[in-house]
Amino acid sequence: MAKDSFLVGLIGAGIGPSLSPALHEREADRQGLRYLYRLIDIDVLGVPPEAVGDLVRSARDLGFDGLNITHPCKQLVIEHLDGLSAQAEALGAVNTVVFEGSRAVGHNTDVTGFAASFARGLPDVPLERVVQLGAGGAGAAVAHATLTLGAERVTVVDALADRAAALAASLDRHFGAGRAAHATPDRLPQLLADADGIVHATPTGMAAHPGLPFPAELLHPGLWVAEVVYRPLETELLGTARAIGCATLDGGGMAAFQAADAFRLFTGREPDAARMLADIGELAGAVSAPK
Repeated sequence: MAKDSFLVGLIGAGIGPSLSPALHEREADRQGLRYLYRLIDIDVLGVPPEAVGDLVRSARDLGFDGLNITHPCKQLVIEHLDGLSAQAEALGAVNTVVFEGSRAVGHNTDVTGFAASFARGLPDVPLERVVQLGAGGAGAAVAHATLTLGAERVTVVDALADRAAALAASLDRHFGAGRAAHATPDRLPQLLADADGIVHATPTGMAAHPGLPFPAELLHPGLWVAEVVYRPLETELLGTARAIGCATLDGGGMAAFQAADAFRLFTGREPDAARMLADIGELAGAVSAPK
C-alpha cells in the first residue's frame, strides 16, 4: 500500500519567511496526502551551522521522511550523510536529504531547479561570458546549471578567494578546461562591463540580508540578471536592473522547480511543477514576468 503520510522539514538560518512549507503542503493537499513541513531554524535554536549533523540525526530518529537544507548548511551537511546522488557529489552541496531506513542520502535539486527556471524565463539570452557572484552551496548548483545550459565560460566571484578557486577548478574538471574562471569582487567592474549576464547567488537581498550585492552603477542595459533569492521575489538588485533595461529572472522559478523535484524525492509521487510555480506567485505576491 502506498504511503500517504509524510513529515519533512527545512534546516537553515533565518528561514522564518520561507515559502517551502506552504509550497509543499499545498501540492500534497491537492494529491490527497497528509504532509507536514516543519522549519528547523538554527538561529531560533541558537546553534551554529556545524550542528546540522546533529539535527539531521535527530530528524531521522524522530521519524522524518526527509529534509531540505539551505544556507548556510548545504556543504557542511555532506560529512554527516551516508550517501550522495551523483549530482550532489559532483556539486559538493546538498539541498535535499532523504531518509531510507537508517540511511540519510543527499541530493541536489537546486541545479535542476535553476536550469528549468532559466530555460523558461531567459530562453534566448547570450551565454558567452557569464559572471556568477557567490560560490557557496547555491553557487555550486547554479554554476553547474549555467554551464549545462550552454554557457561558454563562467567566472565565479566570491569574497572568499579560495572558495571561488575551488568551485572554478571543480567546474573545469566536470565540464572541461577553460569553461570556468575565478576572481575577487574588486574585479567586478571590468568583468561586468564585458559580460553577457550575471547570476547572483549570495544571500544579499534576502529578507534577513537586504541591500545590493554590488554597486548599482556596475549594471548596464546589455546585461541580463538572474537572481537566486526568492524571499522577496523582487530584490533590490532585480528592481534596479529592470529599471535600467536589463532582462531579469527572479528566484521564484528556481524555488518552485527545486521544490517540485524535492517533493518527488520525498514522496515518490509526480508533482505538478507548473501548479507549484503558480503557488509561488500567489504566496510571494506576483512572480515578476521575465522581460
